[in-house]
Amino acid sequence: MAPTKTGVEVEGRQLVLTNLDKVLYPEVGFTKGEVIDYYARIAPVLLPHLAARALTRKRYPDGVESTPFFEKNAPRHTPDWVRTVAVPSPGSSKDRETVDYVVVEDLATLVWLANLAALELHVPQWTVGPRGAIHDSDLLVLDLDPGPPATVVECCRVALLLREVLARTEYGGLRAWAKTSGSKGLQLYVPIAPQPGERTSAFAKKLAECLEREHPGLIVSRMTKALRPRKVLIDWSQNNAAKTTVAPYSLRAREAPTVSTPVTWDEVEACERPEDLRFTAGEVLARVEEVGDLFAPLLELRQRLPAPPG
Repeated sequence: MAPTKTGVEVEGRQLVLTNLDKVLYPEVGFTKGEVIDYYARIAPVLLPHLAARALTRKRYPDGVESTPFFEKNAPRHTPDWVRTVAVPSPGSSKDRETVDYVVVEDLATLVWLANLAALELHVPQWTVGPRGAIHDSDLLVLDLDPGPPATVVECCRVALLLREVLARTEYGGLRAWAKTSGSKGLQLYVPIAPQPGERTSAFAKKLAECLEREHPGLIVSRMTKALRPRKVLIDWSQNNAAKTTVAPYSLRAREAPTVSTPVTWDEVEACERPEDLRFTAGEVLARVEEVGDLFAPLLELRQRLPAPPG
C-alpha cells in the first residue's frame, strides 16, 4: 500500500509527512502523528538541550514492538537545510573516517526526524562549535540503573546520596539536577565548565566508587552482571566521549510513550513507587506548561570541576 502523504510548512520549510495514522505504540494506540505532535509542542524546551550536540537517533519505523536501529550518520535523503557536522570516527565499524551527524537546532529539523520515526534522541555530553569544531564536555552525567528487583525508588535513594556527596567541599560543592530515564532508571546531571571527557569520566568513576564503598549493599560501580541484582549501578561511563545519553524530553520506546523527564528534588525525595516518576507524552506537555523547563539552569550554569579526592 502506498504511504499516505501530507504536505506541511514548518517555519518556512516544506515537509512531506507520511503515514500519520500509523500506530507506533500498539499497546496504547499512539500514532506517528501523535509522535510528531508531541515533538512539535515540546520543542521550545527540548531544542535548547539538543542545540550544538551531535544527535544519535533510535528509529522505530514499524513501531516500538519491532526491531529498531541506531542512526548516527545523516541519511542520504537529508534536506540541504538540515545542519550536519563531520565528527572524526577512528575505528568505526562502518570503515568511515568521519560521521556526518545531524545537529537539531530548529523545529523543522525536529519534525523531519519525528516523521522518520526517530522516537528516541540521544546526545553526547560534548558540543560542536558554529563551524564544526569539537568542544569539551559541559555536562557530567551519572546514569542510575536498577538491578531487579530494585526500581527507580532505589535509584532515588542513590540520587539523594549523590547529591549529598557532590555538595561536599572536597567535591567542589557541586549542584546536580535529576531526570527520569523514561525507562526504569534515573539520571543526574551536573553542568560544568568545559572539560575533556577523560577528566569528567575519571571524576565520575571516583564518585561512583566512593558511594559504593560507603553503601555496598545498595550501590555498585561496576558493570559486572553478577554484582547488580538488588543494587543500583552508578554508570559513570556515560561521560566517555563515545557515549550518548537520552536527551531531556525525548520519548522512549516503551509500551507507552514515556518521556525522559526532568524532576524536582522534592519529587525524588517523595518517590515511593515506580509510578510516581513515570510520565507520558501528554503528562509532560501539561507539566511543562505548569512548571516550565526544570533543566533550564543546565543551559547557563558552569561549575568548576575539582580534581576528585583520593
